[in-house]
Amino acid sequence: MREKLREGLGESGTFAGYHPAVNFIFFVFAIGITMFSMDPVFLAVTLLASWAWSILLSGRRAIKFNLLITVPVLLITSVINTLFNHNGATVLFWLFGNRITLEAFVFGLAGAVMLSSVIVWFTSFNVVMTSDKFIYLFGKAAPVLALTLSMIFRFIPLLKSRYKEISMGQRCMGRHTEKKFLERVRQTVKEVSILISWSLEASIETSDSMEARGYGLKGRTSFHLFKFTARDGWLLAFMAAMGLVAAAGCFLGATGMEYYPTIVMHEFTLLKAVSLACYSVLLLTPLTIDLIGEKKWQSSKSEI
Repeated sequence: MREKLREGLGESGTFAGYHPAVNFIFFVFAIGITMFSMDPVFLAVTLLASWAWSILLSGRRAIKFNLLITVPVLLITSVINTLFNHNGATVLFWLFGNRITLEAFVFGLAGAVMLSSVIVWFTSFNVVMTSDKFIYLFGKAAPVLALTLSMIFRFIPLLKSRYKEISMGQRCMGRHTEKKFLERVRQTVKEVSILISWSLEASIETSDSMEARGYGLKGRTSFHLFKFTARDGWLLAFMAAMGLVAAAGCFLGATGMEYYPTIVMHEFTLLKAVSLACYSVLLLTPLTIDLIGEKKWQSSKSEI
């Protein structure tokens, strides 16, 4: 189990096996509420939950990717907001005649945590919501948009995979020996050129294949194995209840906070407590389901 967790569950996670509508509704609530939350407690919950689930799905490589995303966003956003936003009553120091305030720094830091959390949630979205799920959900209502978005989500991982294959081929041909800087640049440009040519040729083949299979014709159907079961219904109802309560709290200001002119946290009212509890339960639901499912799978393997 530990070895599998190091590599990540990926698409084989239990939560990813639920109906695409269940997966999509979760991300709508998780990302949507995160985007309108500036309270430090809510931000801490969504950041920790997004990190934990992304590591469970993608393994150790998610830690490196999340750090490469989170740390620069935290530094850049907080510094930029502090240097260009001079609102706030608490002056830390003066820089070139401009006030550097504590409120501007804290607001930039909170915004950076919110943005980082959204990005990490989208990395999990990219793992769980595969292109076939996306086309299944939106193929009939907006077929062109669904196809375009599914191709966009697949484009970057596909380019990375192709570039690794090209680079490995060049190494096997002995073209990655110790070289000067300019020679390494030329080699990289050559590999990128091969990648672009390969992608263009593949796009033409994809277009011809889609036309040959009748894409765009009226009455054309698509094959899928998704079926909405009672298990999906119960989980969807549970997440909808948690998400709607948290969204109502967000709408009523429970997830907000005053940063200007001074930092003032909202009172910890019953509404805020209920919203925080429902929000936390909602965000931890897929993580809990995947951990329980993986434990059951490992116990069943040990019994065989």
